[in-house]
Amino acid sequence: MIGQNDARKRVLRFCATGLLITTLHAFIVWVMVGLFLNSPPLSNGVAFIIATMTSYTINTLWSFSQPLQRHTLYKFICVSIIGFIASVAIAWIAQMFGLNYLLGIVGVVLIVPALTFVLHSTWTYREPKQE
Repeated sequence: MIGQNDARKRVLRFCATGLLITTLHAFIVWVMVGLFLNSPPLSNGVAFIIATMTSYTINTLWSFSQPLQRHTLYKFICVSIIGFIASVAIAWIAQMFGLNYLLGIVGVVLIVPALTFVLHSTWTYREPKQE
């Protein structure tokens, strides 16, 4: 079981990584759309793939201090897909209730990072039980 200081460190590292990855994603889209590919959807798709792989690498090695392994990559991708679905669902629910889209963004920002951190902590990077 990890100590409280280790858990706090993981949360802070996960948040810092999230900010970095969000910036990377936006930068990739900006460069692709502005310089050579005038297609925001395609640019976002490419940026999502690059950002997800970068996020996996940084979170695995730094936030959760584990080696890069195929099984954690697969789990990480599954959690990323769950986060994507949750983001779309939250935005859709906000729209369905006639709320301003900014409230949907607030919901995404408050719910999705917490959800993905919990899933990564309890599933993707779950440490084996010590006997």
